[in-house]
Amino acid sequence: MGRKYHIKKGDTVYVLSGESRGQKGRVLDIITKEGKAIVEGINMVSRHTKPNAKHTQGGIIKKEAPVTISNLMLVDPSTGKPTRIGRKLDENNNLVRYSKKTGEEIK
Repeated sequence: MGRKYHIKKGDTVYVLSGESRGQKGRVLDIITKEGKAIVEGINMVSRHTKPNAKHTQGGIIKKEAPVTISNLMLVDPSTGKPTRIGRKLDENNNLVRYSKKTGEEIK
């Protein structure tokens, strides 16, 4: 098992640095061993592929490349702005994420 990160699959994130800086996207997958995440529409690369079952035509295909997790910041669902994340115990003694800006829990 890899590290525990401040973002999870399905979260909306804001890109802090790199070519896609300032853009928002949804996390499609997290690669814990490498400390990277694949974000929808962010860090697009061109792949030259031969024809196969999935892509019968072949050719140049655009797809998302992994982004380092430290370059991503979670977007607060209530305000729509990037926020830092904290963890705290709720009333049922479960560890939950919360927004440092608003103090609200993040589901």
